[in-house]
Amino acid sequence: MKRASETKTANTAGRLDEAPLRRLPLPIPMPLPPMEATRADRLPLGEGWQFEPKWDGFRCLVFRSEKEIVLQSKAGQPLSRYFPELVDAFMSLPEHSFVLDGEIVVFRNGVASFDDLLLRIHPAASRVTKLAHETPATFMAFDLLYSTTAGSLLNCPLEERRSQLEQFFASLPRTPRMSLSPYTNERALAERWFQEFGPLGLDGIMAKNRQAPYRSGTRDAMVKVKHLRTADCVVGGFRYAAKDAQREKNRRTAARSIGSLLLGLYDEDGLLHFVGFTSSFTRDARAALNKVIEPLRGGSGFTGRAPGGPSRWTVGESREWERLDPVLVCEVEYDYFSQGRFRHGTKLLRWRPDKPPRQCTFDQLKRQAPEHSTEMLMTRLTAGR
Repeated sequence: MKRASETKTANTAGRLDEAPLRRLPLPIPMPLPPMEATRADRLPLGEGWQFEPKWDGFRCLVFRSEKEIVLQSKAGQPLSRYFPELVDAFMSLPEHSFVLDGEIVVFRNGVASFDDLLLRIHPAASRVTKLAHETPATFMAFDLLYSTTAGSLLNCPLEERRSQLEQFFASLPRTPRMSLSPYTNERALAERWFQEFGPLGLDGIMAKNRQAPYRSGTRDAMVKVKHLRTADCVVGGFRYAAKDAQREKNRRTAARSIGSLLLGLYDEDGLLHFVGFTSSFTRDARAALNKVIEPLRGGSGFTGRAPGGPSRWTVGESREWERLDPVLVCEVEYDYFSQGRFRHGTKLLRWRPDKPPRQCTFDQLKRQAPEHSTEMLMTRLTAGR
């Protein structure tokens, strides 16, 4: 039997509209690449960090100028048509000019549901309207970049932006469509959040330098610690599943199904290199994937290192592989990355229509070394002596 989650995975691999983002008369550039984060295995040590929940949703910048609202995705694409309830909520605010940074989350029974969020990326306005009523989204705000009162805050330290954000929210009427995301300066509390609230949709913890300005498009002022070791990859090709000779013999015709998706990451020169595969889906899910994958056949595929023949990771698959137009992005879980590739098959977690393929680089696999890790280990080992 086909599981609902698998059907959702296959049916929500669509991409966001590629229409240009409408620019508003604001003193903030549009589109604005949001601040990024460096991946780490644990929260950074030392003073000067602000810790926040990492919500399991879509990153979003909100621009308002008088009677115009623009929701921008992480990739600089328009999100407004997919979340009309948020547009209405922002339009109802007494503040008529502002820029917010935050995360769009859909909660189901009090738990953040990324599957329900993905269903909103749909071409039919009637479907979006129906889902907006059934599973309305919430905007979790964690940064203020501009307001009429404060002006542009891009060059201000985070602690000042946070203070302005709290003042901004204090003047707003309460609405379930937007919320002020919490924070703490206490590492112990952040670690407790990480341990206790994962099942409720907390994707990890963000650590932000309190003295840093808003560093658009860079990773040097934020650190993220996630529950899973994951990577966002481009699907640059695929292999069909191997044929069972006896099964084929007993059938008059047999449609080929997807056996594995071939994953790629971009290097500093803009070349897409093959780094491994994912095949963590059932036969029924593979059949559903055909409708998503096959229309993209014949694209440029991998422009750097390409897949070779079968290995111990590709037993039971065809030797041949098909090139794809590199436009689909998926998030995979992996256990080990070495010598330029995932050493075992990865687990497909979800599609990422909100992320541009060019942002899927090797940089995200660089693990930040914790500061003073040796000193901390020795302190623990000698505690109580």
